[in-house]
Amino acid sequence: MNSFFRRIVLIILIVTVSFLKAHSQSRPNIVWITSEDNSKHYLSLFDSNGISTPNIERLAVTGLTFDHAFSNAPVCSVARSTLISGCYAPRVGVQFHRKLQKVPLPNGLKMFPTYLREAGYYTTNNAKEDYNFIKNDGAWDDSSNKASYKNRKEGQPFFHVFNIAITHEGSLHFDENVIDKIPLEELPEPGRLQPNHPQTELFKYTRARYLSKIQDMDKKVGEIINELEKDGLLENTFIFYFGDHGGVMPGSKGYLYETGLHIPLVIHIPEKYADLVSYPQGSRVTDFVSFVDFAPTVLKLAGIQSPERMDGKSFLNPKSTPTRQQTFGYADRFDEKYDLVRSLRSGKYKYIRNYQPFNFDGLMNNYRYQQKAYEEWWDLYCGGKLDKTQASFFKSRPAEMLFDVEQDPFETNNLAQDPAYRKILLSLRHDLREWETSMPDLSFYPEFYLINSAFNNPVEFGKSHKKEIQQYIKIADWSLEDYDKVKKSISKTLDSSDPWERYWALIVASSFGQEAKEMQVTIKSIALNDPEKINRVRAAEFLGLLKIENPAPIMLQALYNSSDGNEALLILNSIVLMQDGSGKYAFDIDTNKIHDEVKSNEEVKRRLLYLMDQN
Repeated sequence: MNSFFRRIVLIILIVTVSFLKAHSQSRPNIVWITSEDNSKHYLSLFDSNGISTPNIERLAVTGLTFDHAFSNAPVCSVARSTLISGCYAPRVGVQFHRKLQKVPLPNGLKMFPTYLREAGYYTTNNAKEDYNFIKNDGAWDDSSNKASYKNRKEGQPFFHVFNIAITHEGSLHFDENVIDKIPLEELPEPGRLQPNHPQTELFKYTRARYLSKIQDMDKKVGEIINELEKDGLLENTFIFYFGDHGGVMPGSKGYLYETGLHIPLVIHIPEKYADLVSYPQGSRVTDFVSFVDFAPTVLKLAGIQSPERMDGKSFLNPKSTPTRQQTFGYADRFDEKYDLVRSLRSGKYKYIRNYQPFNFDGLMNNYRYQQKAYEEWWDLYCGGKLDKTQASFFKSRPAEMLFDVEQDPFETNNLAQDPAYRKILLSLRHDLREWETSMPDLSFYPEFYLINSAFNNPVEFGKSHKKEIQQYIKIADWSLEDYDKVKKSISKTLDSSDPWERYWALIVASSFGQEAKEMQVTIKSIALNDPEKINRVRAAEFLGLLKIENPAPIMLQALYNSSDGNEALLILNSIVLMQDGSGKYAFDIDTNKIHDEVKSNEEVKRRLLYLMDQN
């Protein structure tokens, strides 16, 4: 009897394993080919001013070309953290580039390749990760520069990522010797320069050199496709080609303009699995998709249910889904440079909310300015040789901006104050605010405070502090009202017991500029007496922006008193703004007075390197 039952159990196991193996083999392979730092503007498949990319175009013949695909962030670590999680970065605490502290994934959520592995997929990444999360070890069978789908078991489906670094912005960190060795005549025709760029020979050369890198990148894409074809895999493999965010001419990577977010996306649809996708092969897709949707899409193709904790939704489905026409973007810290900007693209309109509008776009960022074109742009501005559109990169911005990107693709004509667009402005403002408050958006606390108080569990912190965050957003949005309507509220909030209500009231006062000059007595008191060093700095920033008094003594004292490198980094952002902005204040920094813990912070080192070089 026991022998009989053992035979029955063995038969059941064999049948079950055979079924699972057959089921596993019936699933498609999925390949991601990611090129670094390029927006859609450089490929003729998407833009008439771009260059031909025959291998990417080859994918489009048997696949889908997405006219409205977007990274949610204009820089790699934040964009890739969104890709690997399917979550909006400001909700889960991974919105800052470079990470000063990694954060855990939300409770119950894994990096999405883990779900593929658990379902029998072989998952490989060659080779860039750059996540702001603490890595979960179950995501990859192999993540290295040797990782290959070829190492899987026979018949095993695979998910493979291949990263192409040829187009990274570092490729444009050249010196004059390169121009001598490879003259403009040997490069592709540069095409038209953006209207907000200086129309110089250096900018032409920089764009032409970048187009040559696009060509080299396309050749690499061709090599990967050919290898898959050689291995007989094209007929059962989805191939995604996309840029990891925008770039890389000045003012693109690191900024929420279309050149920083609008990416090329082409997906090869294998004939065998065409029934998994409602769009016809060879078509152009006008629906909006963004990085937050990529993880759910891959899981859907693999027949795996997406976790509820993901924010995105699959955009490739067997049946057509409601048309999507919106995408959100976020920009916070980039290396040592701080900002707080949010965007919403809805149809042909783009809404950008600058929460600290006095932080001009061109504020020094050491890595960016290794590009000669950035240096030239700044030098031309300082020399008064730019027109109004070109000079705007180095001037304070409006708190909110609205663009018709079909008519104005490089976002140079702000429609926010035009009465004809008032209804559209209010609608997009409302939608952005709803998105921020519903997450909620953690960035309404300073990063150093989040590191000290929230980053053990950012999502739970956000949930338990949702009302406070909503209040900070409400205060921040006073800058969108008439000053006389909100000045009493600002004045009252400057005396709040909540330090971050005071923080935002100070930022709003600075946003109003000279209109808020009457608050100088109260703000002077805050500059001298606030318990929070960063609030004393924000108050001094107000006094400096309005040229009421020199902010240097207060800011330097706060820097010297700080023993937190992350706090000091935010203080240094204001110091650079005061030095390089319209006030041109001098800062005589004594590094001997800076705490050793502060000086050990890698991003602080970048700021000090620049500041000491200027003095």
